[in-house]
Amino acid sequence: MGNLLKVLTCTELEQGPNFFLDFENAQPTDGEREVWNQVNSVLQDSESILAGLQAYKGAGQEIRDAIQNPNVLSLQEQAWNSVCPLVIKLKNFYDFSNRLEDALKSLLESLTCAPLTPTQHLEREQALAKQFAEILHFTLRFDELKMRNPAIQNDFSYYRRTISRNRLNNMNLDIENEVNNEMANKMSLFYAEATPMLKTLSNATTNFVTENKTLPLDNTTDCLSTMASVCKVMLETPEYSSRFSSEDTRLFCMRVMVGVIILYDHVHPNGAFNKSSKIDMKGCIKVLKDQPAEKVGGLLDALKFTTKHLNDESTPKNIRTMLP
Repeated sequence: MGNLLKVLTCTELEQGPNFFLDFENAQPTDGEREVWNQVNSVLQDSESILAGLQAYKGAGQEIRDAIQNPNVLSLQEQAWNSVCPLVIKLKNFYDFSNRLEDALKSLLESLTCAPLTPTQHLEREQALAKQFAEILHFTLRFDELKMRNPAIQNDFSYYRRTISRNRLNNMNLDIENEVNNEMANKMSLFYAEATPMLKTLSNATTNFVTENKTLPLDNTTDCLSTMASVCKVMLETPEYSSRFSSEDTRLFCMRVMVGVIILYDHVHPNGAFNKSSKIDMKGCIKVLKDQPAEKVGGLLDALKFTTKHLNDESTPKNIRTMLP
């Protein structure tokens, strides 16, 4: 088992084993290689996607100038020429979300299939578990950046208004070869979400369960709850967190923990906050709140605003009050 160490069994919470999983160094075995290569071809582009989003400045000034001076053709052209390359960039982000969705489904197929249990999969396929974690880590980072950048929706709204008006004026719009009306509608729905990548993964996980009717639901939810327990134990136990070679791994674990909680909450009929949940939500939230506030504010907001069952009557009040 190498880098994966069983550390405890939480029978009181009716949870499965919790593990220390080496997120930093896990390497694929021969049996994992095919799926690992497929997912890696997607993940290797994730940093450039994040860099593009982080560098996204928008065309706010050009748009304002064009709107305030509707009869000045040069300003209209300047705004349009500024927005079009940004829309192509937004399309690249959207296209990547579709690739990420396919990668997630491949990992779920591998980590939940018979005859192994989800726990056995995580024990034996650590590199795939690491890739699953990397997808969630990317997703939380992308959504945090998107939420802090209102220019994205402003630019795209301007693009849609302008392209409709220009079509009426019979203008030749080459960009429609890249972002036609159908694509614009899909992108609009994507960027309207506060956390679009999380929404994509939540839908992908729900669709995975729906499409695989012969696969017990517990296979998927147990995979998610076990991953949450992995991260919680690693974060709250100095003996294990001290093994991280980088402080960034702590934040990585926090993002992954929040990500799998959100997926579990969307897939499980009773959600993650119910007393019957296999995730120790009180413990997970406490782990987050024990970290510096500037590091976890966005993660606590994600739990508060993107989960599905937080405000259900069955959710214990003391858990709801733990989220600011």
